[in-house]
Amino acid sequence: MFHPGSRTTAGVLDAETATTSKPAEEGLHYQRCRWCGTAMFHRLLCPVCAGSDLRTERSAGLGVVRHATIVHRNTPAARNVSLIELAEGFTVRGRVQGPLIAIRVGDRVQLTTAADTVRREPVFKLCEEPYSGWF
Repeated sequence: MFHPGSRTTAGVLDAETATTSKPAEEGLHYQRCRWCGTAMFHRLLCPVCAGSDLRTERSAGLGVVRHATIVHRNTPAARNVSLIELAEGFTVRGRVQGPLIAIRVGDRVQLTTAADTVRREPVFKLCEEPYSGWF
């Protein structure tokens, strides 16, 4: 029997939870396969073993920038889009706050907001300030 308050993997992509903004204290939630242990973000099946027995876990929010680019289209100003590999082993697309020129591959980042109100993607900040000796 289905209970509306129960936590299932089908509720991970629920429209109500996707549209609400979550503070950083709540963290970023991801799934881990109970069979093979693979971590993933917003999946219904494990990409490794195709298992559907997934448990929801909360990320600490620490990660490393694996790809960063500057997007100029559909925005009044340029914005950053990055792929962040989190310590738990999954990758998520998000935005890194700070000067666009200062965001580099390999930079350590910390989650600030689990869901941006406009783009509904995680927002991160740089853990260390960029070197400003040349400016």
